[in-house]
Amino acid sequence: MAEPQYTVASDSETTGEEKSSSAFPETAIGIDIGTSQCSVAVWNGSQVELLKNTRNQKLMRSYVTFKDEVPSGGVSNQLSHEYEILSGAAIFNMKRLIGRVDTDPVVHASKRLPFLVQTLDIGVRPFIAALVSNAWRSTTPEEVLAIFLVELRAMAEVQLKRPIRNVVLTIPVSFSRFQLTRIERACAMAGLHVLRLMPEPTAVALLYAQQQTVHENMGSGSEKNALIFNMGAGYCDVAVTTTAGGVSQIKALAGAAIGGEDILQNMMQHLLPNSENLFLSHGINEIKSLGLLRVATEDAIHRLSSQSNVQVDVDLRNGSKICKVITREEFEEVNLKVFEKCESLLTQCLRDSKVDMEDLTDVILVGGCSYIPNIRNVVKGVCQKEELYKVINPLEAAVCGAALEGAVASGISDPFGSLDLLTIQAIPLGVGIRADGNSFVPIIPRNTTMPARKELIFTTTHDNQTEALILVYEGEGTKVEENHLLGYFKIMGIPAAPKGIPEINVCMDIDASNALRVFAGVVMPGTDQPMAPFMEVRMPTVDDGHGWCAEALNRTYGSTLDLVTAQKKM
Repeated sequence: MAEPQYTVASDSETTGEEKSSSAFPETAIGIDIGTSQCSVAVWNGSQVELLKNTRNQKLMRSYVTFKDEVPSGGVSNQLSHEYEILSGAAIFNMKRLIGRVDTDPVVHASKRLPFLVQTLDIGVRPFIAALVSNAWRSTTPEEVLAIFLVELRAMAEVQLKRPIRNVVLTIPVSFSRFQLTRIERACAMAGLHVLRLMPEPTAVALLYAQQQTVHENMGSGSEKNALIFNMGAGYCDVAVTTTAGGVSQIKALAGAAIGGEDILQNMMQHLLPNSENLFLSHGINEIKSLGLLRVATEDAIHRLSSQSNVQVDVDLRNGSKICKVITREEFEEVNLKVFEKCESLLTQCLRDSKVDMEDLTDVILVGGCSYIPNIRNVVKGVCQKEELYKVINPLEAAVCGAALEGAVASGISDPFGSLDLLTIQAIPLGVGIRADGNSFVPIIPRNTTMPARKELIFTTTHDNQTEALILVYEGEGTKVEENHLLGYFKIMGIPAAPKGIPEINVCMDIDASNALRVFAGVVMPGTDQPMAPFMEVRMPTVDDGHGWCAEALNRTYGSTLDLVTAQKKM
């Protein structure tokens, strides 16, 4: 039976009666696009409702297949995800690939996926392609995500019987600002306007705040501290939030690109130690063998969540067969580094939040990996809690929080106070410039409350230095190469003076929508007015493949146009 076709009506095609058929026609939808699964939710006037596709699914696989003339994704595609994987025609894990360059370790790890990922290792966008009719069909992560978003938008428009324009998307904590621009570009390609990009644990914190307000009548202002641990297929995020009366303040955030995909890759390597040969050749038969191994390994990991050991039997159809029993202890040993990284993120976030362990009211565990017993044990051990918060659905928490934010951001009011919510967000990654040699000097540290505006005074390193190169980075590394390059610009017209005399004021401003602006001006001691043109630049300014320009400028002029931090701080 043919899959029902979605019909999408534009604003110009929709009559006034159709527009007014919904009680809340302008409410933004919430979308949680996970590395492996996706869901959509909306505030229906009284509560959050998860939308379903034509197969009555609330959770849909995050992939797009290019086997037909018209690409289709896991929203409307009737074929099973396993079949798509075996064909080599499916692109998935776009959340891990989007906005990354080909020198990124995450991109190199993605070469083990059953489609083509090629790199030149020069800091440009990687080449990805699907296998269509025995030929490679090139695409980009943004295009794949946009195709998927088009299907999600169409699905929502059919169910809600109105055009969909505004959306709140959840994102990983560790996403760089450049990755955020790629997400926004994919949304624009799909005809969606992004109202908010919410870190996933922040969305969960909003849902938690609403539950406390509705179910426990916290209007009196009593505070609750909660730790939120979110781990899906692609990312691990941690947050500590303080909630009172519907207001949730994020005290600290921590995150990394580590998740179920890493666990899966480790187990595939364990089951087939020479599997690198499959990853490198990417022939049709190798693609199919890789897909068979992946499906069998994924099934074994799922079963190990409820069993102490599992039998893995798979014929790779290339002369190799795997017949092995895997124990839970063996599984935990193979993935020891993943669990250690989870523990370090938990420890870092708790330390940064300055919330004592005994003051933690609840520990919330969400995401697909929350079902792995050792993940639960790690979280309980670090937080010193015997019980976890059980009111929240681990697979629906983030999208429900995004839907709540969509209603709040759309200006929807609720007579019962269910939407009297406010989230005070924190900046997950520090923002600063290159100075003091090759060091990253943060101007706005991580976990600073948004909106934020901070400035720092720098000075020249050479006598009669009339120009300075400002390289803006985001991250936590001490050296600039350990961080994300956001952009660069030159300050010219610095008055000739001995080194250390001119004051170069660099100010960074992050508004409530997380937009970053960088201001720079030069002041000579004894004067109040800038001596050189005052500059304002919105970041990021570099596109993928252009980061090398800044590196080339830095290599050529860095020593002559460098700055050092002045003793005077503001």
